[in-house]
Amino acid sequence: MNIQKLLLLLFIIPLLSSSPHKYYLSLTQIEYKNESRSIQISINVFMDDIEIALNKKYQIDLQLTSNQELKNNDDYFKKYLKEKLHLKINDFPKEYNYIGKEYDGDLVYFYLEVENIDDIKSLEVENTILTTYFPKQENLLKTKIYNKYQSLLLTAKKTKGL
Repeated sequence: MNIQKLLLLLFIIPLLSSSPHKYYLSLTQIEYKNESRSIQISINVFMDDIEIALNKKYQIDLQLTSNQELKNNDDYFKKYLKEKLHLKINDFPKEYNYIGKEYDGDLVYFYLEVENIDDIKSLEVENTILTTYFPKQENLLKTKIYNKYQSLLLTAKKTKGL
């Protein structure tokens, strides 16, 4: 390799590595548990993104994982998720219960459950989590219903499917 190519590489690599590009992605996993007749849902999102979205939407200061974290932050999470995640099972809208959340590194995991589901013939999911404040947000949806796996990538333009 000649010296000019080497110098060019040494100049370009630092520029590429320090470019302020961020990828916006959440993962929603939905699994039907036949033995408990329930659908269990877990959602993981980046902590800073959900914090920014809720702070803007509700004019609050969540300060997640700090000493000043709001004591009633679960109320805001529940309210936000009820607005942004909708399920239809067998063509009927279904409500889910908010079980809780946990922090792991820079992620927040939310746990939800739909009870008393005897049979699933069809499932439709609408997920607009974080798309209002982050137009490039992508919400990956993975399902396991009766040992059948499906995946779908939802965006601000394509908000529902399955």
